[in-house]
Amino acid sequence: MTSVKEFRVLEAATAAELGRGRFVFTDAYSVFDWGQMPDPIPEKGASLCTMGAFNFERLEAEGVATHYRGVVDPAAQDGSESSTPEGAVVGLADVAGPPTEMAIELTQVPDLPYLGDGEGYDYDVYHADAGDNYLVPLEIVFRNTVPIGSSLRRRRDPSEVGLAVGEWPDEVVELPEPIVEFSTKYEEQDRYLTREEADRIAGAAGIDDLEALAREVNRIVTEQAESAGFTHEDGKIECLYVGGELRVADVVGTFDENRFAFDGQEVSKEVVRQWYKRNDPEWVEAVSAAKAEVADRDVADWRTICEREPTSLPPGIVEAVSEMYAAGANAYTGTDLFDAPSIEAAVDAVRKL
Repeated sequence: MTSVKEFRVLEAATAAELGRGRFVFTDAYSVFDWGQMPDPIPEKGASLCTMGAFNFERLEAEGVATHYRGVVDPAAQDGSESSTPEGAVVGLADVAGPPTEMAIELTQVPDLPYLGDGEGYDYDVYHADAGDNYLVPLEIVFRNTVPIGSSLRRRRDPSEVGLAVGEWPDEVVELPEPIVEFSTKYEEQDRYLTREEADRIAGAAGIDDLEALAREVNRIVTEQAESAGFTHEDGKIECLYVGGELRVADVVGTFDENRFAFDGQEVSKEVVRQWYKRNDPEWVEAVSAAKAEVADRDVADWRTICEREPTSLPPGIVEAVSEMYAAGANAYTGTDLFDAPSIEAAVDAVRKL
């Protein structure tokens, strides 16, 4: 299980063929790479599943290969973990209510050994075990704007991304052209990579092809967002590689994977991230300190040395964020799957947090 969704294998992938499985989206969430936070957010899982399915279907319609096979109609589920009939896997337009389970193709994900002693991770072993059918161990990040909370501000000068200013302005900055970056996926502490490092870690998957695919996904999601009144700020994709072909994997264009804004207000888990910065700064600082400290120790998981735990969200914050997810999913997909306020009302509520 990941921090926010369960992963079920119905038919394991092999070196020769993709397998079949399910994502089960829960109401858990994660910020600052912590993993599962103390409070569930009602309807969050269904909203992510809905948006992810909607975007996968748009990608497929425009010729972008993905691992998506459909969603499980809630009306056909019997509560068991793996016996849902294939006939219950349908397109988003055919569900009776908000889905929480997505049918996907599976690829191989070998172990990534941690070597310790300052040597990092052994990607040679990963690719030796993966062969020609594997999940590319990278996240490919695309950025259209640079919000105030973006890590890009710490890592690059404005001039490096085409901006004619000496310092980052204290406001959201729109980039002249989208930029693409690469970061690790399976390391305990994600890190951004040079293009050369990313090319080595990608294995047989071409780095130019990964970038081109990310740009195409960004274009499609951005156009959909604009048509629904959202600003698409940034996001990422993950990819599987099989038989020389790249396919978009994981999930795409949700309020967790991407950052969106509506009428100038963030509509993503960035709302919760910023709440913790304001209301539990001691924990946020402890997370930063642990991430920095682990770099000097022979320890892969920085969480084991973090000195604080996150506080719980107040009930009113949970309710407002829940309505943001549900109303946002309705607005983005142009449906009324969720019993939620208008996107305008939901945005006004989180704006006041």
